Amino acid sequence: MIKYSDFDPSKKAFVFELDHVLIPERDYLLQVYYLFANFLEYTETIPPSAELVEFMKKAYDNQGKQLLFEKAKEVYGFDEKYAVNFARLHREAKLPLPLLLNEGMLELLQAIVIDRKLVFIVTAGDPVQQLNKIKQTEWNGLEHYLKVYFANELKPKPAPDVLLEILNKYQLQAKDVVLVGAGQEDQVFAKNAEIDFVSV
Repeated sequence: MIKYSDFDPSKKAFVFELDHVLIPERDYLLQVYYLFANFLEYTETIPPSAELVEFMKKAYDNQGKQLLFEKAKEVYGFDEKYAVNFARLHREAKLPLPLLLNEGMLELLQAIVIDRKLVFIVTAGDPVQQLNKIKQTEWNGLEHYLKVYFANELKPKPAPDVLLEILNKYQLQAKDVVLVGAGQEDQVFAKNAEIDFVSV
């Protein structure tokens, strides 16, 4: 688990990805699948929502989120027209439960804010969906200190455009900033802007 004391104290700004870094994307998606299964059971009366949720959960855990609708449709035989509802829920779902920060992230963010450093969320993917996740995350008051950017509104990762815009707008040098991310794409993203990278 990463701690504030692990970082170079000279850093002035911290950039975080949302999914897999601040929140578990799985927690969001499983609630989307739950809502979709309940909608489908109510609309079509089949399949039982608990069974469909379990199928989608196993498919996600074993093979990821790609083509999940198609896999479920093939097994349960529901209409293709529901793909629209499935996509809309991904973008706009009102979740039954708030999203919670990954272990250690609340303490890390609090320490950064107490030390009067800047905190940015720079997230990839659909801006509407990502904003929906942010709005339904339990930030414990930290939301007032977060500056949010959607990479896809400029150029998708790993193009550094959004990071360069932050450096320019907030008069930061590359050496002042660290990106906290997950995976190869985030590492290349940081490298392209010549800022330090820490993997979680």
